[in-house]
Amino acid sequence: MSLKLNVVPFVSVDSMMKLVNAIGIERFLVELAACIEADFRRWENFDKTPRVASHSAEGVIELMPTSDGEVYGFKYVNGHPKNTRDGRQTVTAFGVLADVSTGYPVLLTEMTILTALRTAAMSAVAGKYLAPKGARTMAVIGNGAQSEFQALAFKALLGVDRLRLYDIDRAASLRCARNLAGYGFDVTICSTVEDAVQGAEIVTTVTADKQNATILTDNLVGAGVFINGVGGDCPGKTELHRDILLRSGIFVEYTPQTRIEGEIQQLAPDHPVTELWEVIAGRKEGRTTEAQITLFDSVGFAIEDFSALRYVRSQLQTVPHYEELDLLADPDEPRDLFGMLLRAQAAQAA
Repeated sequence: MSLKLNVVPFVSVDSMMKLVNAIGIERFLVELAACIEADFRRWENFDKTPRVASHSAEGVIELMPTSDGEVYGFKYVNGHPKNTRDGRQTVTAFGVLADVSTGYPVLLTEMTILTALRTAAMSAVAGKYLAPKGARTMAVIGNGAQSEFQALAFKALLGVDRLRLYDIDRAASLRCARNLAGYGFDVTICSTVEDAVQGAEIVTTVTADKQNATILTDNLVGAGVFINGVGGDCPGKTELHRDILLRSGIFVEYTPQTRIEGEIQQLAPDHPVTELWEVIAGRKEGRTTEAQITLFDSVGFAIEDFSALRYVRSQLQTVPHYEELDLLADPDEPRDLFGMLLRAQAAQAA
């Protein structure tokens, strides 16, 4: 991609939708998952820090930075569950990639849609290592904005084609089923959580309320299930009964962050967990037995966003859905920034 020094590729919401549709959503998810796996294999190359969070009674605003030494990336993201009452999204986001050697940004993009895609791709990557072999049935508890993406990622990567949907708002389940029509799923809309988990080898919980909730109770989790816990992702917000955690092999992204934000905030600080990168890199085992209950305690980590930004940038070379954003000052003489103002003033007066 060859651009002027002062021009940054900007992927708007409209451009992101065009990009995803041009590539195809299932192919996009598969290729994005491959980028995540590749970056997790080089985990030790990255700067790592828990996200910088500003919490309020209404929600949270966060920055998620990382760098591999050559490229720097960050995401700005909010989480405000009450927004839906006013017709707003619970989560919105944008992201930036920059060249470490110059500090110049090389990509600015919406990340509301992209975060949904990367979260789903990350869940399915975890499923590759933690779900029962040949699993085809997934319960999705919470049928909000993330649910269709989760379903499609597990279908594209693992072959899941049977969905059991439950939401306290039945209209959300009906919408999810309508949106997934034509994608090859056998969909059952359930009236209770108990009904939803019947026969499901994979259980995805993806609810939004910012509270310590018990979406899934211990008696509902049988041997051999893979739990993809997505909704518990900030302090004071959980979805699973503590007893489930005590029976599960627990896998996390970045332990210091998950101790604060994940389901494991319910456990002692020294409770054993495995970081998923170690499994992907072949250093530790994932699922060890057919009867084992495995839990991916997903909170989202900056390296996944880095992977998503990296993937989008690579695709712009062949699928150029972006605008050129005049973001950076580029004076004729690098030290003469004031001179730019004078020339602009003269041009306006002419």
